[in-house]
Amino acid sequence: MAHAIAVTRTPLLGTLMVWAASEALAKFARIGATMVAARVLLPEQLGIVALVLAFGEILKALAENGVGQRIIAASDADLESTCNTAQRIFRLWCGCLFVAGCAIALCLDVFTNNRETAILLFVFSTQFLIMPLGLVSCFRAMRNGQSKAVAAIAGGQIVFSALMAVALLLAWPVAAAMILPRALTAPIWALSMRRLHPWKAQPEAGYAPAAPFIRFGGAILGVEGVKALRLQADKLIIGGVLGMEALGIWFFAFNAGLGLATSFCNAFAIALFPHLCATEAGASRRATLSDSLRLALMILVPLIVFQAILAPWYVPLIFGDAWAGMSQMVGVLCLAAAPAVVWTAVSQWLRSEDRAGTDLKASIFITGTIIGTVAIAAPFGLTVTMYAYLAAATVAQVAASVLILRRSPVVTA
Repeated sequence: MAHAIAVTRTPLLGTLMVWAASEALAKFARIGATMVAARVLLPEQLGIVALVLAFGEILKALAENGVGQRIIAASDADLESTCNTAQRIFRLWCGCLFVAGCAIALCLDVFTNNRETAILLFVFSTQFLIMPLGLVSCFRAMRNGQSKAVAAIAGGQIVFSALMAVALLLAWPVAAAMILPRALTAPIWALSMRRLHPWKAQPEAGYAPAAPFIRFGGAILGVEGVKALRLQADKLIIGGVLGMEALGIWFFAFNAGLGLATSFCNAFAIALFPHLCATEAGASRRATLSDSLRLALMILVPLIVFQAILAPWYVPLIFGDAWAGMSQMVGVLCLAAAPAVVWTAVSQWLRSEDRAGTDLKASIFITGTIIGTVAIAAPFGLTVTMYAYLAAATVAQVAASVLILRRSPVVTA
């Protein structure tokens, strides 16, 4: 994969802006739903939502197993056989994720007597039965230069899900109102992707060997799983140490601050990988990385800082005076997305260079640093924890990025 491949190349800035707009719109919609939830649900109920989403998002992140990136990176001659194998893997793997979600739900019911959380996690997990219907079409569309349309569909589904959640919360103010729409709108995404880029398996084209998928996908799966753990384990720790009410507060601050800012990093990652793959390996790709990172630092980091500065104003205005005291926590957590911009760029570059193993090792270091810091800080309260989280995220991600780049000599392709 280290060589340039036949990806339809589009300007990074344009693609980044579309994905950033899509992610921001989707996140604002989710924040709108959280705003309504903050007004009608108790912190304990928000804690239940946070627990379900913590487990659910970890499982969902495991769906990012690198198979889609193999489709993007496939040569024209191998595209159909690659897609045939990818479809088989998607069905098998997503089925396993559904079973895993059901198993976790069963354990929550049996060992913690938390039946409501267990039922909602089961509902969340039904998405994995729908996802394989649209995944191949999604990645083929991105390969074909249709990233903007993919972004519009993804953002539209999330906006519709958030609007449905708001309607349910107003009519039925319970934790389930925040989870049900995620499962109910999954078919909309799948059908939209199939309509955007129709595709049917072509058995006559054969099936690509599974070994490259397993080798590359194993490392990517590890990276995405570790990344999800990094974004969700803090909630599990805080819930276990400080209780459901504190978890509800942290969940609110995390989503109103870092959740929105992280959406910009997600947009950057999605836009950057095909851009890097379309560049020759070696000095050219390293130069593309430098240019892309410089662009992101000039655009995304100021947006993140601006959001953090505005937290004391937008938190009480949007979420109500009852949450005004959380403004500082929202702003501080928001800033943790700034170092993530740097690591996102380096991570996607490593994948384009077929160095997913290095990406995995660095991700384990970053996640271990952040989780360990949160575990140490949590007994001292949320205020100490938020500053500890920011410090750990900054040091770990910047240090990993600098070390990898310094140890990676520029080689002419």
